[in-house]
Amino acid sequence: MSESTRRGFVKSSAAAAAGMTVIGALAAEEAEAKRVAHAGPVVAYVRDARTGEIAVMAGQREVTVHNRKLATQIARVAG
Repeated sequence: MSESTRRGFVKSSAAAAAGMTVIGALAAEEAEAKRVAHAGPVVAYVRDARTGEIAVMAGQREVTVHNRKLATQIARVAG
C-alpha cells in the first residue's frame, strides 16, 4: 500500500469513526429524553448566573443543578 493510500485510509477511517460517535451520542440523547419525559410542567429558574446555579422544579420535587453555560444562556435571553 502506498503512503498516500495509507494516509487516505486513516483519514477516512477517522472521519467514519467520528461520524459514528456523533450518531451514537444523538441516539443516546434521544433515548434519555424519552426515558425522563415528565407528564406535568417543569419549571427552572436561574438563582445565580455567575455560579450557574439553577433550580428545577417538577411536581413536589426541587433539584438544584450547576451549569454555567445554560444559566448564562437563560439569563441572556431574559435580559
